[in-house]
Amino acid sequence: MNRRYLYFLLFVFLYACKTNPRKLPYYNTSDFTPVWKLPSGGKFHTIRPFELTDQEGKAFTEKGMDNKICIADFFFASCPGICPRMTKNMGLLQQEFLKDEHILLLSHTVTPAQDSVPILAKYAKQKGVDYNKWKLLTGAQNEIYDLGRRSYFVEEDLGEKRDSSVFLHTENFVLIDKNRIIRGIYNGLDASSISSLMEDIKLLEQE
Repeated sequence: MNRRYLYFLLFVFLYACKTNPRKLPYYNTSDFTPVWKLPSGGKFHTIRPFELTDQEGKAFTEKGMDNKICIADFFFASCPGICPRMTKNMGLLQQEFLKDEHILLLSHTVTPAQDSVPILAKYAKQKGVDYNKWKLLTGAQNEIYDLGRRSYFVEEDLGEKRDSSVFLHTENFVLIDKNRIIRGIYNGLDASSISSLMEDIKLLEQE
């Protein structure tokens, strides 16, 4: 194989990459079956309307997600297990996209009876949370659990119907586009998964 032919193959490869960029799928169901094209005029799953309260005691609704790429997770301030690692990785995302006004991080407490606004404010200060970039959200437990399970699909329940009496605990991070559509789910404890999430956020910004 001569050098000229190798250059030709390299040109074809680079041209293909340029003309056929990687695209993120859309997700409509909790089993995360990828959908590659939105139905024209049809309904598609989005994060539903809600009203919660952030670490400064201000109301936060789904409107705050409009025209933002959001990364959502579910934690609790007193968690001794997976949450500190998840918070650390959310911190890496905050650092990476701190100056990007189109990116927003949303962490929902799964123990809202314990995680009051003052507790979340203290937690935010301890963890270096930037208020404009990262919202810590509390509210009614049934509202948060329903959002987690039925809107964000953070917990695959294998067909079991779980209500707010069943504890919600998951390491998943969910990527949401500017139209409140789910575009990816990632292991919030895994370094390679967080790296993939960062790349996918940048890819999503190009749409």
